[in-house]
Amino acid sequence: MVSKTRSGAVPILPVLEGEDPWTADEVAEVRDELESERERLRVAVAHADAELAELMNEGSVGAGRDPADVGSSNFERDQELSLLNNQKRLLEQIQQALRMLDDGTYGFCENCGRPIGKLRLAAFPRATMCVSCKQRQERR
Repeated sequence: MVSKTRSGAVPILPVLEGEDPWTADEVAEVRDELESERERLRVAVAHADAELAELMNEGSVGAGRDPADVGSSNFERDQELSLLNNQKRLLEQIQQALRMLDDGTYGFCENCGRPIGKLRLAAFPRATMCVSCKQRQERR
């Protein structure tokens, strides 16, 4: 399958000096990977939402519960909430990468505007920054 933008054109993705240009099959592979991961995360988020709702309801039932049980329930809710928020962030990153593929901006660093690099995107398809900009961001 050849990956195309909404306009029907095969996107031309930027590469770093010395890298081979993206082929239509490679772009299609990246898109397929992102779409597959998006679907997996949608299911995971829906499941986690349901589990969290159940945990929230448990907290209001059973006045006079043992303090250790309450503490354990609170800890479990906090963990579920943290996991759910992480999955939602990943899902948004994937959706952003797919939007960028569609609008022709995929592969450009959102910070400096230079190419992210084919190897980086092949390993981490939802990357939005080149290695240099990402390293600077993480040092802050």
